[in-house]
This record gives sequence, structure tokens and C-alpha cells, in this order.
Amino acid sequence: MREFKRTDRVADQLQKELAVLIQREVKDPRLGMVTVSGVEVSRDLGYADVHVTLLGEDTPERIKENLKVLKQAAGFLRGQIAKRIKLRHVPELRFHYDESVVRGQRLSSLIEEAVQSDRARSGEQGDDEGGDGGESR
Repeated sequence: MREFKRTDRVADQLQKELAVLIQREVKDPRLGMVTVSGVEVSRDLGYADVHVTLLGEDTPERIKENLKVLKQAAGFLRGQIAKRIKLRHVPELRFHYDESVVRGQRLSSLIEEAVQSDRARSGEQGDDEGGDGGESR
């Protein structure tokens, strides 16, 4: 079984702490409902890439504005993390928008459309066959 690397443990702890801090401590009215979907920490623990998603409408302008607010709050968040997690060096926070949720929703809707289209097509074919329900034995 693979042992967890230190970077993985630090990333998990950072994700938990950042989720709480962003929700409760960042008081910027421009900031929407932000969720931390993942954190990747560099091997030397110098940088942490924080992936966030937005709830609600996620227009490019809104995404850009929220990332700007988070970037401005990065120093504050880093200081709060230093108080909560015992690390010799707290990584520099870099925020990125995580498109995986939006991409997943789009793929799910495309699959649903395909299923509905397939059902409609098979329903039309069933009407043309005389309604005997398929095979006869």
C-alpha cells in the first residue's frame, strides 16, 4: 500500500483550512459562494495551487473577479493558515478556477440529451412495427 507523501497530507490540510477560512473570514462582498475543490502542493512546499469552483452563475467576468479577490486575500489567508497549521514555511497560495464541475455538468446534459433522443427514436420505431411489443414466441 502506498504511503501518503507529506505533500499530500499538507495539501489535504490546506484544503480543509482554506474552505473554512474563505467561507468565514474573507469579508469581501464581491466574493461569491466559492468552494475549494482541490489543492496541489509543490514538492518543496513553496507553492500551493488552490483550485476553486463557484456556485451559481459562472460567467467569465464573475470568475475573473472572484479570482482577483482571492488573489488579494492570499496574504491574509496565508497568515491565518500559519496560525492554524504548524509548518515551518507556509506555501504561497495561487488560485485557479476548476472547470471540471462545469465540464461534468455539460457532459451529463449531453448524455441526457442523447438518451432522450434515443428513447424518442425507439418510440417512433415501436409505433411503426404494429405494436406487438417486439419478439413473438
